[in-house]
Amino acid sequence: MFRIASVLLMLFSSLAMAADDTLPALVDADWLAANLDRDNLVVLDVRSGIDNGGDRSTFEQGHIPGAVYSSYTGDGWRENRDGVTGVLPPVRSLERLISSLGIGNDDTVVIAPAGTGPTDFGSAARVYWTFKVLGHDDVTILNGGFAGWKAAGQDIAEGQGERRDVTQFNAELQEELLATLEEVDAARDSQAQLVDARPEDYFRGENQSPAARAPGTIPGANNLPHQSFINEQDQVFYLNESVVSEQVNLAELDPRARTIAFCNTGHWAATDWFVLSELAGFDEVAMYDGSMAEWSQDSDRPMQVAKKGLSKLLDLFN
Repeated sequence: MFRIASVLLMLFSSLAMAADDTLPALVDADWLAANLDRDNLVVLDVRSGIDNGGDRSTFEQGHIPGAVYSSYTGDGWRENRDGVTGVLPPVRSLERLISSLGIGNDDTVVIAPAGTGPTDFGSAARVYWTFKVLGHDDVTILNGGFAGWKAAGQDIAEGQGERRDVTQFNAELQEELLATLEEVDAARDSQAQLVDARPEDYFRGENQSPAARAPGTIPGANNLPHQSFINEQDQVFYLNESVVSEQVNLAELDPRARTIAFCNTGHWAATDWFVLSELAGFDEVAMYDGSMAEWSQDSDRPMQVAKKGLSKLLDLFN
């Protein structure tokens, strides 16, 4: 009996240790500093001109020790196709990109944005989503990015960064994370819920992205502004986990329903996807990477805008 109890105790202990080792979706500078020397851990710095985040020269002036650099806007994480801005590139192209960075299937990837603004966080969220779409689950985001790392007083390296050997990254496409135009159209008549990640003025049709051909949103969508999750502290922008439940409740979303996040070009929507899927625990969340850039291409598709001076919504067929 004692031997059985000992075996059970060892089993439970090992399970507890495994649970403790589970990679969180969001980590801070202290966590990264404590794990920076872990085998197969790769810090992927994705800073770009978004929110004045910088570029390769900025990276070379200062970065997290051992980090590799890949420009979010310049290296092929998104592409323009058939007149639509920001869609997911072909799987083969992404495999080549990730392999060229020296990232393999056995690596833990820590994505570090600039930490300089709410739109900048979407860069990390979009790359995170891309890894998940490609079947790579061992990925996390450094909350606050490089700015947060610097503000925490951690070591800063200079120069070109880590030069990792080119390897072979093999993807397994997770199609359920990627919503198509056809699914979004069908969602308007199904139990799926659409979530517009854009600020309220875009949602209401008072502002319009150059990527969209008409103002407004997809009829029936709920608004969950991406920036509502981001807080600034000492000029560093962090995702605030403490407001997730409040913001989700305000948007009146059902965590059990199939949920599709969208925006203008599939960038801001990545933040909503990340929050709902990885932090709020929604059962099934996808992102529509074509977003309003694709939806608004066809004038036969309905657009919903808010009438000025009224809370009533009007469907417009442009």
